[in-house]
Amino acid sequence: MQLINYFTAAAALAVAALATPLPNHDTDNSTLVGPETGHLVVVGGALQSEAIWQRIIALAGGPSAPIVVVPTAGGEPSYDSSFPSAATLRSLGAQNVTVLHTYDPGVADTDAFVAPLLRARGVFFAGGRQWRLVDAYAGTKAEAAFRGVLGRGGVVAGSSAGASILGSFLARGDTASNTVLVGDHTVGFGYLRNTAVDQHVLARNRHFDMFEITRAYPGLLGLAVDEDTALVVRGDEAEVVGSTYALVYDGGFWSREGSWERELPGPGERFYFLREGDRYDLGKRRVIEPSGMGGGEEE
Repeated sequence: MQLINYFTAAAALAVAALATPLPNHDTDNSTLVGPETGHLVVVGGALQSEAIWQRIIALAGGPSAPIVVVPTAGGEPSYDSSFPSAATLRSLGAQNVTVLHTYDPGVADTDAFVAPLLRARGVFFAGGRQWRLVDAYAGTKAEAAFRGVLGRGGVVAGSSAGASILGSFLARGDTASNTVLVGDHTVGFGYLRNTAVDQHVLARNRHFDMFEITRAYPGLLGLAVDEDTALVVRGDEAEVVGSTYALVYDGGFWSREGSWERELPGPGERFYFLREGDRYDLGKRRVIEPSGMGGGEEE
């Protein structure tokens, strides 16, 4: 009986989700999945890699570029300039780092609050619970100013919850639990159109979780990034950087061996791994094959 109830509840969830339109963030009429100008750095959490931090600084324009760190997802009562992500950026040479935070959307909608964002060349969303970012900033001048950083050719980066908020569908956006994949907050900031982003994927054995979202929203592209690893995105091209893997849920399959002769699960049950240096076309939903790729690697 419990098994029947589980499948009944799952079916009801899928039907309800399918009845809800996908979030639309195509305000600039672009057909690209990622930003037409600027870059995204989508980090799977537990960011330790100096190379990824330095990539964020470089994409912002170098050490003197203004970078705004947004710690709001963390849920602490208040934050100051010593917030760890800001301290790390400074320790690696960033000279102009501001910590910007509120839980009040009324404050986030004021000119005084968004002033640092209007000159920023980089934004970094730290980890926590991604729905807090929605509640504080969605529909405000601050949200528009975040996007404006990309419009000026800057970088918007996020780790853990800060990675998921970059997608159009907000994975794990439920206020009750981060184990609920399709929750009471389902709309992210949409810098990656028609895409859901998960994080901590291998470290927390989440590699099957994305299927709950893609079954409810079959048109979505699913991306899941492991800890201390990132996708660097410009337009329709994503590059993997970092120490482990990113996973792709696009209904297709790719193997580094160049062929795959064994039987695959159905398109709705497939995913594959990309590692540092691999590139992926988000628009065509296929791996960008490196030139001269052979028929496999030695064991």
